[in-house]
Amino acid sequence: MPHTPAANLFVDLPAQLAEELFTVLAESALVRIERIVSPAHQTTPGDWYDQERDEWVFVLRGSAGLEIEGEPDLVELRAGDHLVLAAHRRHRVAWTAADEPTLWLAVHYA
Repeated sequence: MPHTPAANLFVDLPAQLAEELFTVLAESALVRIERIVSPAHQTTPGDWYDQERDEWVFVLRGSAGLEIEGEPDLVELRAGDHLVLAAHRRHRVAWTAADEPTLWLAVHYA
């Protein structure tokens, strides 16, 4: 059986990005795992993420503020923080760290 080399989430992080970069790391009919790189990003005003599946997000590096529809306060996430966003729970990125790209791991599941 051939050897499959390990991959590293912190390797090949682009130095400059105009927008968020989504990379699918693994996917099946029931789950999708993504690495997201957010360079001083915010969702376009008025736009919302409204996803078909539940999503667990984990901040590996950097920080972010999420606006969740119906919640009065921003949810602030720092390295090590994680949360679950239920399917169709509309949300948007209010900000990500300006001094370094924010690195996320996102798991979308049924």
